[in-house]
Amino acid sequence: MTNLVPIGRALISVSDKSGLLDLARALAARGVELISTGGTSGMLRTAGLAVRDVSDVTGFPEMMDGRVKTLHPNVHGALLALRDDDEHLLAMAAHGIEPIDLLIVNLYPFEETVAKGADHATCIENIDIGGPAMIRAASKNHRFVTVVTDPADYQGLMDQLAAHDGATTMAFRQKMALTAYSKTAAYDAAVSNWLAGEIGEKTPRYKSFAGKLAQGLRYGENPHQAAAFYVDGSKREGVATAKQWQGKELSYNNINDTDAAFELVAEFAGDAPACAIIKHANPCGVAVGGTLVDAYLRAYDCDRTSAFGGIVALNQPLDAATAEKIVEIFTEVVIAPGASDEAKAIFAGKKNLRLLTTGGLPDARAGGTAFKQVAGGFLVQDRDAGALNLRDLKVVTKRAPTEAEMADLLFAWKVAKHVKSNAIIYVKDGATVGVGAGQMSRIDSTRIAARKSQDMAEALGLPAPLTQGSVVASDAFFPFADGLVAAAEAGATAIIQPGGSMRDDEVIAAADAAGLAMVFTNMRHFRH
Repeated sequence: MTNLVPIGRALISVSDKSGLLDLARALAARGVELISTGGTSGMLRTAGLAVRDVSDVTGFPEMMDGRVKTLHPNVHGALLALRDDDEHLLAMAAHGIEPIDLLIVNLYPFEETVAKGADHATCIENIDIGGPAMIRAASKNHRFVTVVTDPADYQGLMDQLAAHDGATTMAFRQKMALTAYSKTAAYDAAVSNWLAGEIGEKTPRYKSFAGKLAQGLRYGENPHQAAAFYVDGSKREGVATAKQWQGKELSYNNINDTDAAFELVAEFAGDAPACAIIKHANPCGVAVGGTLVDAYLRAYDCDRTSAFGGIVALNQPLDAATAEKIVEIFTEVVIAPGASDEAKAIFAGKKNLRLLTTGGLPDARAGGTAFKQVAGGFLVQDRDAGALNLRDLKVVTKRAPTEAEMADLLFAWKVAKHVKSNAIIYVKDGATVGVGAGQMSRIDSTRIAARKSQDMAEALGLPAPLTQGSVVASDAFFPFADGLVAAAEAGATAIIQPGGSMRDDEVIAAADAAGLAMVFTNMRHFRH
């Protein structure tokens, strides 16, 4: 049903005034009466438009520093009245209420105010009350009232009015009501989550999550799954805030893997040039080097087979030398803080290769919230921002790690945080040489990583497995000595693990028997 409703009167009250003048002029040209508040009415008058103050409609001045201006029956009755209900029409006539057919409102910039680090009182004053109340009223009555809450929809509104001689269709009003309710829900979620943080409430009775559509996706993990990408408005550098310079549109799996890659390489912010290569959200190679191209090649040499079609993340701007090497194999996405013009020119010859730049690295130590859906609910936890330094470690074996071993152990521990559990990571000289991920048994992860290292050594023409002389990180404790023994057999010389097993004494004894150094972290990094 088209159900055209003509626009005769419009109430406009916006904090974001972008695009407003063009819309207001278009409305005025159609003879629409404009009602407005505060700064918005001043802007429209300055532009030469006739505007009626909302205080003239309500019979009350704006008061209490603008906290009270639209909360009045002459506004809400005008928005909520059913135009086909005789009792509603009689009530409007009896109380002098004139209908409002179009509401154009966007809300006080609460999220932006919080993001700027404003004090508590300023944040409170940027919690909108009248705006959400009007939006909800107009949205409820969308059979008769059009509500627009986003400047991105102004052109669509003008197109409707042009196509239908100053009226809007039911389908358009329904879509705008949906957008409006989604917006107020997201706004309330932002306020409630901020207030929970202010009072230190980790588990509020109700928890809300909200996002804004960034792009529709062709499909999800598989072609039979519908999908979309939403952003939460945070300023954390990453795939959600990146600029895409070239290549096909990112897919669901691209976005997931690119996020995993960039979060991993962020562990090496401020360190030597670093590279992480990701496949199916797990690293297949991570390394630091004297130059960025050196870091890339060392990461690539951990597992060249898996690197094909992978995601490359860099902790420094992409340069021409690194770009030249990356394009030698098929790569899905490269993400970095920046990219030189020369590097962009090299990538231009690979039209399907996506290049993303972020302007910086996310803070790996920053807190935040992580959540995942389960049947009937959500699991919510703090982001894993756990980090170690030397004083956190406890040497539990007769032999302590050498300085070089300790550096590699700390490197391996950073990588372990980003590998699906059960995670085993072999590292040598600042580069992964074997990664075992996502196995049901820790010893299986240990053996798989060692076997992949042996295969890679054979492919490179080396006489010994890459794990010879390496160190090993385990994301959780060894429940038995067998995993440690397998690592020693692969050539590892030192181990880093959380400790805490009932059989720690057995595992320590096995390490001593093999001449290994081992340190406990008293911290684990499960990643499911």
